[in-house]
Amino acid sequence: MEMLIVVALVIIGFFILMYFVPLNLWITAVFSGVKVGLFDLVFMRIRKVPPRIIVESLITATKSGLQVTPSELETHFLAGGNVRSVIKALISAHMANIPLSFQQAAAIDLAGRDVFEAVQISVNPKVINTPNVTAVAQDGIQLIAKARITVRVNIAKLVGGAGEETILARVGEGIVTSIGSSLSHKEVLENPDKISKLVLQKGLDAGTAYEILSIDIADVDVGANIGAKLQIDQAAADLKVAEAKAEERRAMAVAVEQEMKAKSQEARAKVIEAEAEIPQAIAAAFRSGNLGIMDYYKLQNMKADTDMRSSIAGSDGSEKS
Repeated sequence: MEMLIVVALVIIGFFILMYFVPLNLWITAVFSGVKVGLFDLVFMRIRKVPPRIIVESLITATKSGLQVTPSELETHFLAGGNVRSVIKALISAHMANIPLSFQQAAAIDLAGRDVFEAVQISVNPKVINTPNVTAVAQDGIQLIAKARITVRVNIAKLVGGAGEETILARVGEGIVTSIGSSLSHKEVLENPDKISKLVLQKGLDAGTAYEILSIDIADVDVGANIGAKLQIDQAAADLKVAEAKAEERRAMAVAVEQEMKAKSQEARAKVIEAEAEIPQAIAAAFRSGNLGIMDYYKLQNMKADTDMRSSIAGSDGSEKS
């Protein structure tokens, strides 16, 4: 019984030793020309770094002619990077004669970008389709354009450079500016490549992670007559302004008329008030001796004669037939 326990312990100890001392990986690395110590593999186990990933990546890099140390790969793995993706990207860049160091590739990978995909796009340019871009020419006709942008990754600016959204926004702005500077929409329809040339001259890839190789106008459609709509809206607005001003003048005329009527009524009231004082003035003149009885009769005759003439002439001042 004790012998079985000892044998079991020996077997368990052997497997534990083989786990911490990956002898087979070390032998594979030695025959592959990779310089890595056996104790280095043991320490990788202790630091919780998978030795197989490091050794296989070192073998692949060495066979491809790359100079990478185990310490660099282990550091990148501990930093949370994808070691295999970085090695694939370095090999692809080396085969395509694209300058890319391990530090650059590791920085791109740690920045959250797919470094292998970036190298592939640098080797095989990528085409980005813009959404429909709406612009208006100077003759008021709306045009709807769609472009295809061929870009290549700029490895040196991949970390910290702007992405595809910035490229699309800048190209869309350039298309709007180009169409807006055209005197007629017919010029754009006749020469759509004019838009591409003007947009490319602006250097829209500055500060981005891409290099724009070409901009091709895929489609240009004629939209609405924005100029006519604006003129119609302006005419309607002018009509409302004119109506408002006319209403204002009418209201002012009514107010002036009401004011004149009020003044006329006020003047009439004063006349009536003055006429009411005439009998009192006549009585005062009698008492003071300034008015005699014959003068009073003459005044009455004159008033009767005036009333008779007024009745004959009519109330409107026109002579009756």
